[in-house]
Amino acid sequence: MATPKKRKATRAAAGYVRKLPSGRYQASHVHDGVRYTAPMTYDAKVDAEAWIRGRLTDVARGAWSPGMVEQAAAAKKAASTTLAEYVETWLALKSRRPRTVEEYRRLIRGPLAELAPLPLSAISVDTVKQWWGVQLAGGKVTQASRAYSLLSTVLSEAVDDGRISVNPCRVKGAQTERTGKKVTPPTDEQFAAIVAATPEHLRALVYLAADAGLRWGEATELRRSDVVVEADRVLVTVARAVVKVRGEFIPGPTKTEAGVRSIYVYGDAAAAIARHVDADRFRFNPGALLFPASDGVSHLSQSTFHTPTWNNARTAAGRPDMPFHALRHYAGTRYAQAGATPRETMTRLGHTSLAVALRYQHATDRDAEIAARMAKRPAGTA
Repeated sequence: MATPKKRKATRAAAGYVRKLPSGRYQASHVHDGVRYTAPMTYDAKVDAEAWIRGRLTDVARGAWSPGMVEQAAAAKKAASTTLAEYVETWLALKSRRPRTVEEYRRLIRGPLAELAPLPLSAISVDTVKQWWGVQLAGGKVTQASRAYSLLSTVLSEAVDDGRISVNPCRVKGAQTERTGKKVTPPTDEQFAAIVAATPEHLRALVYLAADAGLRWGEATELRRSDVVVEADRVLVTVARAVVKVRGEFIPGPTKTEAGVRSIYVYGDAAAAIARHVDADRFRFNPGALLFPASDGVSHLSQSTFHTPTWNNARTAAGRPDMPFHALRHYAGTRYAQAGATPRETMTRLGHTSLAVALRYQHATDRDAEIAARMAKRPAGTA
């Protein structure tokens, strides 16, 4: 029986041509001791040799190097990375609050769903503009604006990473578009009606929002040890907040670093809070939640509080449209009426932005009172 011939590689200048078992030809060359193979095989040996000559010419004129191979591979990978994949990578780069991560993922699944499966390199200026037009037509302008802001931030990061050359988000004003729906705080009379209609064991929660300006997650994470009762006032220390993500309560830091603060409360609000925290159930348990769920240990859900407690209270005030968050706006407005500067209001509400703090200060019906005060200026003053 004849011994089969060994297939040998043949030398083509400084490259090598090898005939494969399939009968096709493979071309390669060696550079600095490392072998580099052609990205395809060839029907004819002459074609394999032609690839080698072309590669060696590129090496000689500096048009090819091993680093370029890595760069080309990275560019190919970057070009095929989808927006959804890149967002997950971006989220892993920095520690973010669970609610923030969930919100970003919700935007990817929701308003950005059309763009999510596209490679980063396929998202052009026209693509973004067309997407934005569809979002505006859908009527959910505020949500679309948040989605655009996320898209712009992520693609800006992709530019810094070298994934894309320019950020295609060029729609002017898209990040600040809003539906125009405003939160209107209650009047003093409406707030009094809310307090009267709220069960005794939850009135302190209402006062903490309306007088101390606490967010829902800050108030429902308060423990007995966070409140100090003094002679005619209480001191409330906000050091944590709780968020609910996919049905799970997750205690953690406040929304912003400015959210960590200590707030004095006086008057009826202080009296109501003091009565609440002096209850027997807190006497030997400083770590107990001030406003737990019905089991006494779990966090109170806003939906549980909303129906029927908040629904009944706002209806009694003649404001069935009012969200609980309007009480925080009520606090900001009253601070301004009491003479607080915008910076002081920022501190009490735990804001990092003056612009945001100003949104919590609303015009009231005190025009006549203000005009009367102006008329009482000493004679000769400007």
